Amino acid sequence: MHALLPIFRWFAHTWVAQTISDSRWLFPAIEAVHIVALAILCGAILILNLRLFGITLPGKAVHELAEELAPWVLVSLLIIIASGVLLFSSEAMKAYASVPFQVKMILLFTAVIFHYTLYSKIIYADERANPTWNKIAAAVSLVLWFSVGLGGRAIGFL
Repeated sequence: MHALLPIFRWFAHTWVAQTISDSRWLFPAIEAVHIVALAILCGAILILNLRLFGITLPGKAVHELAEELAPWVLVSLLIIIASGVLLFSSEAMKAYASVPFQVKMILLFTAVIFHYTLYSKIIYADERANPTWNKIAAAVSLVLWFSVGLGGRAIGFL
């Protein structure tokens, strides 16, 4: 982790970080965008996973629903990352010492990799082939994405 200290210091001293830190309203405004994007992402993920569990939209093929929700997932994820970088830059040194921040970053990386690799293979496979794998993938997806959100919440308290 010490190898990352210069990167954290660089972020903390950028003009973006200083501008956000010096403003009374920029941090809360960026955080609001971040949270709304997280809600959209989690909503799309929840709908898709409920379909994988067989709870909702039984007449809709999983891969069709995934294709419809994919732009919502991708755009909200990009907004989360962009707004997260802005929030991080204004509190980089606090984040450096924050275990919840480190855990959240690991969970976010894991959730993104899982979503765009193994999870995608399961979504676009024949959903009748192995419904058990659908349920396992849905459970793992929900745990990962909601843990990212909880990790973010923990940053403010720990």
